[in-house]
Amino acid sequence: MKALELKAELISKINDINDAGIIEEIKMLLDFELEEKVFELSDKQKSHIRKAKLEYLNSEILDEKAADGEIDKWLGEK
Repeated sequence: MKALELKAELISKINDINDAGIIEEIKMLLDFELEEKVFELSDKQKSHIRKAKLEYLNSEILDEKAADGEIDKWLGEK
């Protein structure tokens, strides 16, 4: 689908929405995507990223298969 067709489809769908919350979410997404300035992280976000990088470097992560196994185990306990 070409860009013009996608735009027309989106506009049509947005025109059919009556829920202000959904429209606000769409606006926030568009505002974020169209923002030209650099996104700045908070100190808390930077801290979480540093922690995640260290966990990765120290191999303290699960691959997808292991994570799926953990989830299945957890779901089986409930």
